[in-house]
Amino acid sequence: MSVLLEFLLRTGDNTLILGHRVSEWCGHSPVLEEDIALANTALDLIGQTQLWLGLAAEIEGAGRSADLLAYRRDAADFRNALLVERPNGDYGQTLMRQFLFDAWHLPFLQALISSSEPRVAEIADKASREVAYHLERSSDLVIRLGDGTEESHQRMQAALDELWPYAGELMLADEIDEALCAQGVAPDPAALRAPWDETVDAVLEEATLQRPSSDFAHRGGRQGRHTEALGYILAEMQFLQRAYPDANW
Repeated sequence: MSVLLEFLLRTGDNTLILGHRVSEWCGHSPVLEEDIALANTALDLIGQTQLWLGLAAEIEGAGRSADLLAYRRDAADFRNALLVERPNGDYGQTLMRQFLFDAWHLPFLQALISSSEPRVAEIADKASREVAYHLERSSDLVIRLGDGTEESHQRMQAALDELWPYAGELMLADEIDEALCAQGVAPDPAALRAPWDETVDAVLEEATLQRPSSDFAHRGGRQGRHTEALGYILAEMQFLQRAYPDANW
């Protein structure tokens, strides 16, 4: 598998799995405004997935489409980071997961705008405008709830403590990342740590939340692992395509 194809699968799988997780709130959010806002976030992420996996299918050249890559691969073939598949939990956990991802996602896309691969740069430019809003919104909500009532503060701190160990995987490099960086296709993941830290620290301070003192614990595992969380997502997401392959609606 080419490093470009691996990169496109990783990037598309991140947005696909997080988009599906966020969509689980549709019709269940605490207030109507949040229901609509989360649905729109999920739609943005799924739209980005269509672009990333669509390009991956073209690069692969095996006759598969973005839909087939999304719905016909098994869990061991997915390349997403562990953070995006974590359960929704309460609303605070969902928002904190979104914020920690957004704080990485925006500088990642901004760096990709200068990619040596024009099609990657084009997708990143479009997606970055959507993700800038995602980050603005998730930051605002983390601040409002973190610096809100005693209960909302406790819930947001618990969510941060629970999700913190998973965030580091986004900024760890392997041989694929090193090759992509050398070719100018994608940035060195480690270079995204500084802007991520800056955003996270500023928001946590305003939210009166305590940054966990421990370093990231969950490292790697982009492929070849099957977690219970991912298995649950795929069972839901792929049911119709698996049960009725190639059906026309």
